[in-house]
Amino acid sequence: MNFIPIEDRVLVKREEEVTKTSSGIFIPDSAKEKPQRGEVLAVAKKVEEDIKVGDTVVFSKYGAVDLVLDNEEYVVLKVEDILGVIKNK
Repeated sequence: MNFIPIEDRVLVKREEEVTKTSSGIFIPDSAKEKPQRGEVLAVAKKVEEDIKVGDTVVFSKYGAVDLVLDNEEYVVLKVEDILGVIKNK
């Protein structure tokens, strides 16, 4: 994949959708919501200081632009649509 975000954009791979609850109940497709978090795969030069490749970010539900590259689904976000970075301890 050769995608380089421009301006203040970030390419994110969404986390997998949850298909069953922690108690074992399967969630039907009609009730699923797309996750609002994912792993950063590429960042524009303007945002390299704040967000890095490999970070896990939480983003706004309505700010994401869905993109398919090489039969894989990704999300392109403006930095303003990223709510925060999840740091592992």
